[in-house]
This record gives sequence, C-alpha cells and structure tokens, in this order.
Amino acid sequence: MKRGKAAGHRPPVTAIGDTTTLADRKRRAAQRMICGFEGLGPHDELRRLARQGPLGGFILFARNVEEPGQVLELNRELRDLVPDTHPPILSVDQEGGRVQRVKATEWPRARWVGNVDDVAQTRQLGRAMADELRAMGFNVNWAPVADVDSNPDNPVIGDRSFSRDPRAVARHVIATLQGLEAGGVVGCVKHFPGHGDTSVDSHLDLPVVEKEPPDLEHCELVPFRHALGRAARMVMTAHVMFPAWDEEHPATMSERILRGVLREKLGFQGVVVSDDMEMKAVRGRFPVDHQLDLASRATVDLFLCCKEPALQWEVFETLVRLQEQDQRHDDLATDAVRRLVALRHHLDRPVAPPSGLAVVGSLDHRVLATELTARGRA
Repeated sequence: MKRGKAAGHRPPVTAIGDTTTLADRKRRAAQRMICGFEGLGPHDELRRLARQGPLGGFILFARNVEEPGQVLELNRELRDLVPDTHPPILSVDQEGGRVQRVKATEWPRARWVGNVDDVAQTRQLGRAMADELRAMGFNVNWAPVADVDSNPDNPVIGDRSFSRDPRAVARHVIATLQGLEAGGVVGCVKHFPGHGDTSVDSHLDLPVVEKEPPDLEHCELVPFRHALGRAARMVMTAHVMFPAWDEEHPATMSERILRGVLREKLGFQGVVVSDDMEMKAVRGRFPVDHQLDLASRATVDLFLCCKEPALQWEVFETLVRLQEQDQRHDDLATDAVRRLVALRHHLDRPVAPPSGLAVVGSLDHRVLATELTARGRA
C-alpha cells in the first residue's frame, strides 16, 4: 500500500490460495489489531477499517478524553463498531503518576506505591483503579509496569517502576493485577523482557541492554516469572535489543526472546501484545512487512497501532497477505485468534456490574491516593 494514496482508491487485498477464504484471513487480521485515533470520536478511516473485519479493540489517550461521561459514551460508540460476536478490548494506559490518561483521581506513582510496600494496599489501589475504569467502559488496563528501576539514567521508566528490587516489583505487579481482576479489568504486564536498564527512550530510538543471560535472569525476568505464574493474562513486549539473546532484532520481533524465553522457558500461554508499532525504535527502522512477519513468528498475538490511519491499513493488509503467502502464517494467525478468543471469554465473565460514574474521582479513592502519595514520598 502506498501511504499517500487516498483511502477510497486503496487496492483491494486479493486471495489466491484455497486453504482458507479471504474473509477468514481478514477476520483474523483485524482481530489482531488495537487501534487508536485522534480526537473525541472515531474518524471515517477507522470506521472503514472496522468494516473489513472485527477489530481486536481500541486504545484511548488523553487526546480522546474530556470527562468521564464522555469517555463512557465514546467506549459505547467504539463497541458498536464491532459485532456482538467479537466484543472488543476497550483499553487505556492508566498506570498512575505521569502515565494516566483520565485524570480524575490522581493515582500515585508506582515508585511511591513500592516505597510504601504494603501489598494489601497495592491490591486495594488496583481494585479502585478498576472500579473507575469499568465505570467508564474499559475492560483492559495497559498496566502494571514490571520493569525494574535498575538504571538511574532511564528517561522513560524510572518512577513508573515499583522498585529497584526485582522481588519487590514482583510483589506489587501481582497485587495490582489481582486488584484489577477483582474489579473486572484485565491488566497487562510490560515491557517484556524489561525496559528498566535502558538509557534511551524507545519512543525515540532503539535501546540496547548489554547484559548477560544470568544477569537478566536475576533482575529483568524476576517480576515477569512471578507474575506469569500467578496472575498475568497479557504481556506487552519491549522494543528493546538484548544482544545476549538476539543480536539482530528487538524483543518484539525476536523468536528467541518471545517464543524461546517467554513462551517456552517461562511457560506463558496468554496473549502477547506489541508495544506501539509507531514508536521510533521500530517505525521506519524495519519495513512493516518484516516487522509483522518476525513478530508473528515470535508469537505476538496483538499489535498496537495507536494513531496513524495509514499504518493501521498497512498492518491490516500485511497481516492478510502474510497468511496468503505462507501457510505457516495462517497457522500462527489461527493460534493468535484462539488466545484472543480465550481472553474475550474472560473479559465477558460474570462480575459485579460496574459502579456508576460517581465512583470516578470519588472521595474514598482520592483519600487512598493521597495517603499512598504522602507515605511513598516521605
């Protein structure tokens, strides 16, 4: 696809194989995408893309948010873009601290939560976050951060991490996931296998972690290993190079890291989602078809495409064509969709109905956040 071509003149994807239909491939491709957009409502390009197949879901940012009632209505509108047979992931980054897209309750930074080191209160914090998110129509939170705060020069993680102690990070990651789950929201641990020991922001460039496997085992992997065994249903990849494991590809594109370490060594059977495909660590550094080919082979199930309509169309069409060109990609896409179907069933499990919008920024939540902030900063 030529990115400059108008949407209305985009060449159709065509199928030449006979093992599956084009409609099947489109459905599988669409389900593997989480899309974002500019503005307070879905634009025409996103609506056109959604008609190609049931999109896996949507992600909101501060640019999409005015106030809680508007967010609830927006999530209802997004849900209506997807057939009832494929209920979408409705997601947001609501970590606390400097990463919270809906600013009603000012949730504390993870570092302050880790400083308090009260697992029961962390679990209570996760539940409070979930109550607010569900009230606004969300079912997935791209949190908590499982990265270890091991590099003081890190420009992107830092106080988003619970601690410099890997075991403390593990305790609070698990407690946060449990609190979110209790409130009917699925969390996602990130950024595998660890973004804490970088001095480069992967939004801007490709970071490299020059550590040997034993050091990675005893630091970066500790929180993931504990969380995957107890609470995690989703893991987000890092657009970070780990030459000790793979000298050629960042983790998102590395079969050695994702299939070899995450799936086989750590035994994770849940959903693997890429970090945003628009980040400069990968965007423009590798051709899109190369990224998607390698990431799919590495067992990435779901791709975050957070803003650019042209990239969203390119990702969709490439995922279709990869299936057409290689039976292996048909099989990989089928496996990915199977894991996504299992996640959707979990998202639709019977839980208490969401609280009304009054819970968003409620006095109880503000008191909890203020108390944790005060204790964590002391």
